[in-house]
Amino acid sequence: MDFDIKKFDEYRENNRMEVKKAKGGLPDSLWSTYSSMANCYGGVILLGVAEENNGSFVTTGLKNVEKLQKDFWNTINNGKKVSINLLNDEDVQTYKVGNDIVLAIYIPMAQRENKPVYINDNLFHGTFRRNGEGDYHCTKSEIKAMLRDQTEETSDMKVLEDFELSDLNMETVHAYRNRHAAYRTEHVWEGLTDKEYLERIGAAKRAKKDGKLHPTVAGLLMFGEEYRILYEYPEYFLDYREVLDPTIRWTDRVQSTSGDWTGNLFDFFFRVYNKLVKDLKIPFRLDGITRIDDTSVHKALREALANCLINTDFFVARGVVIRKDADKIVMENPGYIRTGKYQMLKGGISDPRNKGLMKMFNMIGIGERAGSGVPDIYAVWASQGWEEPVIEEQYNPDRTILTLVFSKKQAEKTSRKNKQKKQAEKKSRSGQAAKTIENKKRIISFLDSKGSCKAAEIAAYIELSSARTRVLLSELIEDGKIQATGTGRARRYCLEEAEN
Repeated sequence: MDFDIKKFDEYRENNRMEVKKAKGGLPDSLWSTYSSMANCYGGVILLGVAEENNGSFVTTGLKNVEKLQKDFWNTINNGKKVSINLLNDEDVQTYKVGNDIVLAIYIPMAQRENKPVYINDNLFHGTFRRNGEGDYHCTKSEIKAMLRDQTEETSDMKVLEDFELSDLNMETVHAYRNRHAAYRTEHVWEGLTDKEYLERIGAAKRAKKDGKLHPTVAGLLMFGEEYRILYEYPEYFLDYREVLDPTIRWTDRVQSTSGDWTGNLFDFFFRVYNKLVKDLKIPFRLDGITRIDDTSVHKALREALANCLINTDFFVARGVVIRKDADKIVMENPGYIRTGKYQMLKGGISDPRNKGLMKMFNMIGIGERAGSGVPDIYAVWASQGWEEPVIEEQYNPDRTILTLVFSKKQAEKTSRKNKQKKQAEKKSRSGQAAKTIENKKRIISFLDSKGSCKAAEIAAYIELSSARTRVLLSELIEDGKIQATGTGRARRYCLEEAEN
């Protein structure tokens, strides 16, 4: 096949592409990259390619490609080197570039039951993930989170044999039953005792040891007292922050640790939801002469808040944080996205981290089982003309962040004018030249104060893309102002006199 670097542009997003010269055979770093890509969103490794200082790619030539491929397959199928082979024959392709050959290795994202993918037969020292800088060693807490997510039975289904049903807050249980009765009138479970009801909804199970009913983890989270929840989840923490006036630190705050309420998920959900929708400027609808206050936006916010709680990894630090500003709502929960961000945005697959909690929310009309929750939220925001929601993932510790902005998208005409204005500004040579000179001065000043630095650190400081920063660094090297040492990710830059 002919090689065209543009074919791999989609992999450059989120640092999902890696190039390696591989002149002396398979580089050992290939396997840490394989682990890191498999544990994140997959990617592609190009062997026989190098990245220039200006961000462009050049082929370097591979010797004995057949042997290289044979060594690759032998190694990836060696359980002592790689924990699992995720690849098929079609995932390794060769491309012709003049007289050179490029070997492309396409790595899929591992399914959660196969994570963590690790190397060198060492789970806790051979597991990697990918971030903006490249591959990094996973911490023990990250690895344990992946191990917890392997099983079909989620951790909230566990029976707590050291707890009794009396450890649950019965006022919360009755509030839940009232909501269930209102949502499903004349349900067959209405006449059940509390113990029977808790067993039916999955909040309690019979233990094998004594045959008695004990709370499940889901039941404890939903109906327990905060201080009792901490016995099972020492990192458990719920926090709602309202900042409607920038001159005041908090205009309202709800914390699970305050001691003046239960601190459980059920009570937190409805306390926070009512505060989130209180100031919504949504036109009401009429059904005949009856006002309908529940809109698609209300439903979307319920869905978003439920998703946040249902997909929380309560073993991970920093807890759930919901923040309401004047123009946006931000929802943060510990834990990575089990299906992956792209699948979650596409919808159609439901894989909650806490299936017991999902069942209990579903029974009172909150949450979606079909995996359509997040796409529906995006659709509602689009129908209102608001800016598209943003979903971010952070690692070490794992964290998922959803930002819902209430400001309108710019009108097309205004957007076109701004675009034309920006294009005109870009064409201004004098302006560009002055900006380039200023950025070079900032680079020299930064290196003068920091010493030896990587390109990514410099790019972050001067707030430019990595590619543009490398161009400026290359020009400064040619001018004799700075010099570089090392290659690839180990490449560092410093002032000429500092090195001398």
